[in-house]
Amino acid sequence: MYWISKLIHRIRRINRRTLLFLGMLGPGIIVMVADNDAGGITTYTVTGAKYGLHLLWFLILLGPVAYYVQEMTVRLGTVTKRGHAEAIFSAFGRFWGWFSLLDLVLTDWLTMITEFVGMTAALSIFHVPPLLTVGICWLLMGAMIMSGRYWTWEKIALLFCAINLIYIPAAFMVHPSVKDIAFNSLIPHLPPGGFTNDLFFLLMANIGTTIAPWMLFFQQSSVVDKELKEKDIKIGKADTAIGAVLTVVVAMVLIIVCGTLLYGTPVDDAAAAATKIMPVNRTIGTLIAIGLFDAGLLGAVCISLASSWAFGEVFGWAHSLNKKVKEAPWFYAYYFFDLLLAGTVVLIPGAPLVLITLFVQVISTTLLPAALVFLILLLNDKKTMGRYTNTPWQNFANVSIVVVIIALSTMYGISVLFPKLLG
Repeated sequence: MYWISKLIHRIRRINRRTLLFLGMLGPGIIVMVADNDAGGITTYTVTGAKYGLHLLWFLILLGPVAYYVQEMTVRLGTVTKRGHAEAIFSAFGRFWGWFSLLDLVLTDWLTMITEFVGMTAALSIFHVPPLLTVGICWLLMGAMIMSGRYWTWEKIALLFCAINLIYIPAAFMVHPSVKDIAFNSLIPHLPPGGFTNDLFFLLMANIGTTIAPWMLFFQQSSVVDKELKEKDIKIGKADTAIGAVLTVVVAMVLIIVCGTLLYGTPVDDAAAAATKIMPVNRTIGTLIAIGLFDAGLLGAVCISLASSWAFGEVFGWAHSLNKKVKEAPWFYAYYFFDLLLAGTVVLIPGAPLVLITLFVQVISTTLLPAALVFLILLLNDKKTMGRYTNTPWQNFANVSIVVVIIALSTMYGISVLFPKLLG
């Protein structure tokens, strides 16, 4: 009987640890899955349709990059109990603080527009008018944050994260060649046609949709709002790693589906991809449309929250999802202002929405190095971070990421000024 009692005790202990682990999950998964937003889905579908499976290896490389960048926000937020905007203002002063905040506002506003573009385009496939779609989205996104509890919002967000995985069955339904997937996943190479401006643009767009400035602000503020402690850092890092894997999996699935069904077909956005797939396989086309709407909704909520948290930190407003509207009026006011402004732009006739959707990813990439430099410097402040300061390996990895992004951004600028340089 003793061994039975001991076994039951161990099972209960494992169950408690499992429940604790699951309870701590959230910020990392949400920020990473939300990163596969409407703009991201469009970028992946266009990449697959234009280059087939040839860039799968590049997407796999971006997974560790996203993890190394985002796990720094877990440590910084947990140790300092400050959001990213507040941490920059405190460490680097008002000039650089305002610089980073305006950087965030610009990229967030443009990215929010792409989320509404994706949502209206997705539901237009089912003949829902854009005005009705925008109204529905405003109501849904407003309702998500009105509970006055961070934990309630997080559970709802994780539900939308689960819906984002709806693409995965589609990869099996197209019966792709396992040999082709393995070759294009493991062996870096250029697609047919070599290195061109079009390829460079899509590579930049894929980087921009995998690592974006808003993600730094969102995850750090989310960690603070969730009130994670230093003892939770390991779980927070595991949470981020799981999210990074899910991000890469969804990206690969979309490239596999579109690379198999639409390779060589001109595609401008994810909604167009879904429409063109419908006659071939209605189920897959429907899955892409539903996933696109979900991606836009989740992305819009997280991006708007990133801005609201940042403004609250800078201006000293109450800025927590654990507070009711009456307790944090300016925090919620800015959130709704962001949603209303972005949704209204989408309804303007003739607005260059597809161009905005792709270019916003590139803009995010060019503005990202500044945000990363601030983050790395903060993580090397031993007085603040103590034993959670960056290790030499972490510094090497993150500085390498910054150098590569700066180099690519510079090359992209040169390619825009001299378009014939790359052919």
